[in-house]
Amino acid sequence: MTDERETREVRWLGLEPTDLDGHTLDELTDYLDAGRQPADRSIDESPGCQLALDALERLQGLGAELIAAEAAAEPPVDENWVDRILSGIAMDARAGRRIPFESPDPHVDLAITEGAVRGLIRSAENAVPGLLVGRCRLDGDVTQAGAPIRIEIDASALHGQSIPKVAAELRAEVDRGLRAHTELNVIAIDIAIKDVREVSSWAGESR
Repeated sequence: MTDERETREVRWLGLEPTDLDGHTLDELTDYLDAGRQPADRSIDESPGCQLALDALERLQGLGAELIAAEAAAEPPVDENWVDRILSGIAMDARAGRRIPFESPDPHVDLAITEGAVRGLIRSAENAVPGLLVGRCRLDGDVTQAGAPIRIEIDASALHGQSIPKVAAELRAEVDRGLRAHTELNVIAIDIAIKDVREVSSWAGESR
């Protein structure tokens, strides 16, 4: 892989070359193929490398779907949804704003990052087979305790799924996770299904 292509593909994953802490996508792909063994601390402790591994792992899982879809779909599959999913993953790795927790002790300062909350929201997709979360946005002043916050989520569903049903399931799971792990005053969770994928078989059904 040439340096120019390497740089282009790294940026396609929502990163800059310096984010990989001296590693290349080829090295990360080999590390992923080896089951992340033997462990490499320079990769495991690098937020940028972990983001790239997350994105590459998702793409590996989606590869079989795209092959099946291209063979069976009419018209051809729109692959832009892959870019949108990766863009969402890239955003999750950025710390973003600092979200405080209330504490009765004035000397204790507790908080969680906005990126961690977006990661929590993304993990809700595991409860809804076939659904993939792309962009997540926290609309409101999360730095102020008690401020009203609206959650906006873009997602991708499978053709044939009931859109209202999967949206309701995702909304319920996100609400449960946010209530359990944050003190955000969430007034609404808006979910937009931006993409419907034509796939003959979905590996996620067995999750």
